[in-house]
Amino acid sequence: MRDITTETAIEPDKAHERKLTITLWLVATGFFMQTLDTTIVNTALPAMARSLGELPLRMQSVVVAYSLTMALMIPVSGFLADRLGMRRVFFAAILVFTVGSLFCASSRALWQLVASRVLQGVGGAMLLPVGRLAILRTFPRERYLAALSFVAIPGLVGPLIGPTLGGWLTDVASWHWVFLINVPVGVVGCAATALFMLGEPLPSAGGFDIKGYAMLALAMLALTVALDGLAELGLQHAIVLVLLIFAFACLTGYALHAARSEEPLFSLDLFQIPTFRVGLLGNLFARIGSGAMPYLLPLLLQVSLGYSPFHAGLMMLPAAAAGMASKRIVVELITRYGYRSVLLVNTVIVGLTMASFALVAPNQPIWVHIVQFAIFGGFNSMQFTAMNTLTLKDLGTGGASSGNSLFSLAQMLSMSLGVTVAGALLGTFTSLFGHQSSNQTLVAFHATYACVGVITASSAWIFAQLAPDTRGVSGHGEAHIGED
Repeated sequence: MRDITTETAIEPDKAHERKLTITLWLVATGFFMQTLDTTIVNTALPAMARSLGELPLRMQSVVVAYSLTMALMIPVSGFLADRLGMRRVFFAAILVFTVGSLFCASSRALWQLVASRVLQGVGGAMLLPVGRLAILRTFPRERYLAALSFVAIPGLVGPLIGPTLGGWLTDVASWHWVFLINVPVGVVGCAATALFMLGEPLPSAGGFDIKGYAMLALAMLALTVALDGLAELGLQHAIVLVLLIFAFACLTGYALHAARSEEPLFSLDLFQIPTFRVGLLGNLFARIGSGAMPYLLPLLLQVSLGYSPFHAGLMMLPAAAAGMASKRIVVELITRYGYRSVLLVNTVIVGLTMASFALVAPNQPIWVHIVQFAIFGGFNSMQFTAMNTLTLKDLGTGGASSGNSLFSLAQMLSMSLGVTVAGALLGTFTSLFGHQSSNQTLVAFHATYACVGVITASSAWIFAQLAPDTRGVSGHGEAHIGED
């Protein structure tokens, strides 16, 4: 005779384990959708410009709108998950992301596309933070690292296939399918989240620093609009100066507010940790160049060198493949030489490889470009890994949640600033050299790459502030190695 009590006890365990497995796949898929959409659009920008009657070199707002919105929404995601429950917020995130993707594909003017990208960014911003939170709260502690490592894999795959997939869809169908592919995935994701995902509201969810959030959000918006105003928006220099001063005033106001607030959005105590302080500032400035390159490279290949969208996407594969291959190398270098030496040298090399694209010419053999892309991708990936692990390695459990959220915000903000700065530089140089022919635009691209390289290389002085003996890669850092 079977033991009914034992059997009924086993069934709930199996059901719970199945929900954990499905939750893991949901979070991984959400992360894949988010990272895919940060790169898949870039190769389709010239086709979008032709369809919407815009200039290909004035389409940076499509990329900026998505990444800036994600930066603005990241601090809110954790609070919403606590107050409303992870399942509800994750469901809403997938739904909003899917609807935003549908609206993007239906856009008939640039302003409609930008507005739809904002909506898409609202959903995308909550996919990874809330998903990671769901794993941390539902999985046993001994399974954290394996679960987070599994979720990090799509962070490598998304950027790897994004440019090529975007180019292929644009060539064989139209740019609209760059967004439409998210719809069936989103529908399945919503159904699976509603049925299987764990995560109820916390009974004692903390408050939210609305005043601090407002000041940071206004600072990020003012800074982005000021920089973009020099290129795409055509703002007067006086207005740009006022916006920059306003952004600085908001940041100063937040610092004063956080110093006296009992529960600030981001505690200033985080900046008492030397590795976090240097890592965060280094990430913010070094990533400006790294954020500009995925936007600039497909444009260079299509506008000035005559590549098709698919071939332009294929050219990004050597950079992505070299980046994946170099991740373990940098860990060994850090162990042997320390963060300070590795980041000082590597930051300068990354800046030089960016500037080397100023030497690109139409008559060069394709293998030269492939080698150039691979070298850039390898050193750029090493930069990401070193900066990520440095920033998070000494946070500890007390500051892990707040520090990780601030770090994610800085990542998305620097990506937005990178595209904004690239657009401003490209707009300035095209107005100076002209954009009537591919040769004129090529000169503008050359000047832009040189400036982006100098900006990146000059951020090496930030890493010079590290102690020479700073070594070690923590579990937090390892979990973020794939999150470029």
